[in-house]
Amino acid sequence: MSSMYLWVKAFHIVFVASWFAGLFYLPRLFVNLAMVPADSHAERERLLLMARKLYRFTNFLMVPALALGFWLWLGFGVSGGWLHAKLLLVVLVLGYHHACRSLLRKFETFSNQRSERWFRVFNESAVVLFAVTVVLVVVKPF
Repeated sequence: MSSMYLWVKAFHIVFVASWFAGLFYLPRLFVNLAMVPADSHAERERLLLMARKLYRFTNFLMVPALALGFWLWLGFGVSGGWLHAKLLLVVLVLGYHHACRSLLRKFETFSNQRSERWFRVFNESAVVLFAVTVVLVVVKPF
């Protein structure tokens, strides 16, 4: 195993974990936004500001996470059946990431129709995606 491979892998893990940290917290802000009373404009604006900034930051973290992942895959020949499943999960995470942007837009335009309970479930789905991804990468079950 080359030293470069280990460095790329280490930074890939750092950026993926950081990206997911944002994806864990952003829907939690949506839970809070869904619970804001209609007359609480300052609280709503504060939460929206936090959500916008966090979404931008997760975009920043996503790019090197994906680039380093592709480098591991194509540059170092990482392969195996588990990788196909992981790539499917990456596509799902990208969909989740962009769904967060869509949900944020709904809050910005006062068109959210979902309950705080729905956002709690949505929030937990990122944890499931992360856990399954980690298991695939570490255990390589197939």
